Amino acid sequence: MKTFFVKHGATLLSGVAGAIAGFLYWRFVGCTSGSCPIQSVWYWSTLWGALAGYLIGDIVRDLVKRHKTKKDAGEV
Repeated sequence: MKTFFVKHGATLLSGVAGAIAGFLYWRFVGCTSGSCPIQSVWYWSTLWGALAGYLIGDIVRDLVKRHKTKKDAGEV
């Protein structure tokens, strides 16, 4: 379990940050009329924020991993 968090910690942390950002977006910007399916309920905007944060964190982790591999191989 510890190795899982060491390996995926940054990606999970970005997912949590995205969830917080999604919740804050709902709280301060969200749709008050109820006609916006994602913004009208707090849990949908939080879920979409977490998903977006996780995906962005995964992309960044992949780019860093590629750069490190190229640097170790002497290609940079």
